[in-house]
Amino acid sequence: MLWHSPPRPLVSCSFFKRGRLPRLACRNASTSTQAAQEGGIRDSNSYCSSLVRERDYEAFLTSHFYPAELRNSYVALRAFYIELATVQESVSNPTIGKMRIQFWRDAVKSISDGRPPMHPIALALHDASRKSNIPALSYHLKRIIDARDAELHTPTHLTVDSLIAHAESTSSTFLYTVLSLLSLSSDSTLSHAASHLGVSQGIATLIRALPYHASQGRMVIPAEITARHGVSQEEVFRKGGDAKGMEDAVFEFATVANDHLTTALDMFKEGGSGGKVPSGARPVFLNGIPTRMFLERLQAVNFNAFDPSLRMRDWKLPWRVWRGYYKGTF
Repeated sequence: MLWHSPPRPLVSCSFFKRGRLPRLACRNASTSTQAAQEGGIRDSNSYCSSLVRERDYEAFLTSHFYPAELRNSYVALRAFYIELATVQESVSNPTIGKMRIQFWRDAVKSISDGRPPMHPIALALHDASRKSNIPALSYHLKRIIDARDAELHTPTHLTVDSLIAHAESTSSTFLYTVLSLLSLSSDSTLSHAASHLGVSQGIATLIRALPYHASQGRMVIPAEITARHGVSQEEVFRKGGDAKGMEDAVFEFATVANDHLTTALDMFKEGGSGGKVPSGARPVFLNGIPTRMFLERLQAVNFNAFDPSLRMRDWKLPWRVWRGYYKGTF
């Protein structure tokens, strides 16, 4: 259980700005990406593995605990998730973002029809769908696509409930997909636990990325929380963690994440498994370990999401993941 050091009362409960790259640098970056994708078409699984290792190290670590015959399928699904999650930050306007979203909407349909486009992630997903026979794959992928499409137009949330619904459509839905990959989607305890874990993971990810979003003029904490603590968005964009009420707002937001993480854990205590995750589902719930570790580190810096130490990779993570897998906890 977190929040055991001096509690913060609920009632009061300089980053680099991304500038415009020189024209030559943009052209070189575009050429490099195109070359990587062309190479990925020849070996789509290696392309996806490299993408996950570089963009989502935590998922790369947990991928090693999936059965060998399903590992490439998991990595393909995670690469797809990363690709959709980074659309907003990689385009200059929503119109271009919608074009990329539409590409993936069409790609999922083509994959279902056995005609994947010549994109390494799409090819890897097609290979995964053939080898793994994932139930409801198209439904889950379309749900993620729809949520990311909506995010282009409404990147911020007025209420916690709205943000939780978004997290269920993205982070939780990804976990549902992975449960299907492991042929565990019919277990209601696992599905309910995955729902809560996904919400917790989604909120922790937003808090971790708060400094970046603030540098882009976006506030990812729901307005009902920031208003309760008198947080001025403009002051956050200028002063970061020194803005009035910011630590209290982060504390309340992090408490929502912690509550959902605790609920996910409690599902296994109530399910007659002695509080342990069933062995076949453990790779899925390893996602809870990086989430818990981040919340612990956030508490240690008094909920200052702008503290530079939070951007450093935790050296204990590989060991905690290994221990969590063999102990059946997260």
